This record gives sequence, structure tokens and C-alpha cells, in this order.
Amino acid sequence: MKKVGLYFGTFNPIHIGHLIIANHMVEFSDLDEVWFVITPQSPFKTKKSLVDNQHRYQMVLEATEAYDHLKPSTIEFNLPQPNYTVTTLAYLSEKYPSGYDFSLIMGEDNLKGFHKWKNYEVILENYSIHVYPRISEGKIEHQFDGHPKITIVDDAPIMEISSTFIRQKHKEGKNIKPLLPLEVWKYIDEMNFYKK
Repeated sequence: MKKVGLYFGTFNPIHIGHLIIANHMVEFSDLDEVWFVITPQSPFKTKKSLVDNQHRYQMVLEATEAYDHLKPSTIEFNLPQPNYTVTTLAYLSEKYPSGYDFSLIMGEDNLKGFHKWKNYEVILENYSIHVYPRISEGKIEHQFDGHPKITIVDDAPIMEISSTFIRQKHKEGKNIKPLLPLEVWKYIDEMNFYKK
């Protein structure tokens, strides 16, 4: 049984913080692989700063190529919008009925709001959750504190890098190259992304 951690995000763009967290999960938890589940552009919301699905997939692919246990996933591209994690998990469990044990990866900030997620009880009943530390306000709801399905990976590094910051500073002409895998930086530069 392969234990796969699902790391959801727009990855607009994927940066070294994402890779450090994902790699830490593979190396220092019980996960065998981490799949970067790229959230598609919603047809109802056209965010100018959100680069096209295929370009974000390409950036994740290039960022993870050197890592055997990190993979990009386009699974949500063909699912109905808006995307709900519970729907994606159900679809994955159907698509891979045997040999895979799926788990969610989320930041501590997301766990604090997890009780507001659609059908969060169904998620917790059927899947485990790996949580990495984040600096954030608020507290974890008591029903999640010490929950047997929730593993706090508290030795994971705290990464305070955001894609929003990278896009904004790149637009301002700042050098954001050290915050990105080299292949991703080259791709952004070549495609002239996040400049306007």
C-alpha cells in the first residue's frame, strides 16, 4: 500500500517553500509520495494574476522532476467547479481503488478553519491529515486536538514564503530568483509571467 500525501494549491507559482514542505513530508513522515494537486482556474472567477492551468502544471512538473517522490497532479482539471476537497478525494479513491492510501497535507492555519470545509466529517472519517506548522492567528478547534487521524508534523520547517509575495515583488522588478527552483525561474522569465 503506497501512502500518498495530497498537497493542494494553485502553485502560482510553485516556490522553494512548497518543495521544502513536500520533501520534508516524504522524508520525515510515513508518506511514500507527495502529489501536488494543482487547483484549476475557476471558470466563474477569472483572476488576472492566475496563470493558465497548463503553465502552472508545467512549472510544478519542472520543479519536481529531480525528486522521485514528488509528483504533479492535474486530477482537479477535469472535475466539476468549484472544486471541493471531499469530491476530489472521493474521485481519487474511485480511480485508484487499491494500492493507494491517500492523506491530506495542510498548514496549521488551514486546520484552524477545517470545521468550515464542506463535509469535513466525511474527510476525517475516511482519510488521515498531515499538518505542518504555520505562524497564524486563532486556535485549533477542540474536536481536532489530539484526533487519531490528524498527525502534526511539528518538526517541519516553518516557511513564510508566499506566491502572492513572489508575484508582487517580481512585478516591482525585485530579484525573486532565490525563492524559486531554477527551472521555475527560467520558465517564468521566458514566458514573461507576473510582470503586469
